[in-house]
Amino acid sequence: MIIIHAHMQIQPQQEVVFLDAAKQLIAATRNEEGNISYDLVRSTEREHHYTMIELWQDEAATAAHNTSAHFQTFVQQAPEFMAAPMKVDVFAGEAVQR
Repeated sequence: MIIIHAHMQIQPQQEVVFLDAAKQLIAATRNEEGNISYDLVRSTEREHHYTMIELWQDEAATAAHNTSAHFQTFVQQAPEFMAAPMKVDVFAGEAVQR
C-alpha cells in the first residue's frame, strides 16, 4: 500500500474555488481502480491549510491517478488557488516492525 499526504496552503480569497475543484477531484478519484481512500482534511492549526490523505493499492495505481484527466485538470487549476507550492509526503503502507 502507498500512503500520500499532499499538503496545500490555499489563498483565502480562492478557498471556495479550491473546495469546488477538490470536491470534483475526490469524487472522480474514489472511483479509480487501486484507490483505497481519498480524503481532504482541514488543519486545526493553520488557516487555509488542507491535506489530501490518499491510500493506494500500489505504485501503479498512483501512477495511473497522476495521469488521469481529473487529476490533470486539478493540477492545471492549482496555481489559481495555491498560496505556496504543494508539499507531498509519500509513505510505504506497511507498518515498521521492531
